[in-house]
Amino acid sequence: MYTVELSMRHEQFEIWVFRGKRWEMSSAYMDFEIASAIANTYKERMRLIHAVYENGARVQEDILAEMGTTREKP
Repeated sequence: MYTVELSMRHEQFEIWVFRGKRWEMSSAYMDFEIASAIANTYKERMRLIHAVYENGARVQEDILAEMGTTREKP
């Protein structure tokens, strides 16, 4: 018997909304154009994030846009 390990990699665009004192994922899309169009309809503070997953684990994220208030200082 042979064991084959496949690297399951996928990318998605996530919309995160700041509620109270924490960020919560609101939705995720495979297509940037759709995610961007929907993100532009939000009135509250939100982030549009490009996320990369491998084998179910998040391995990379890039904040593409943050809207609603000025960006926090590190």
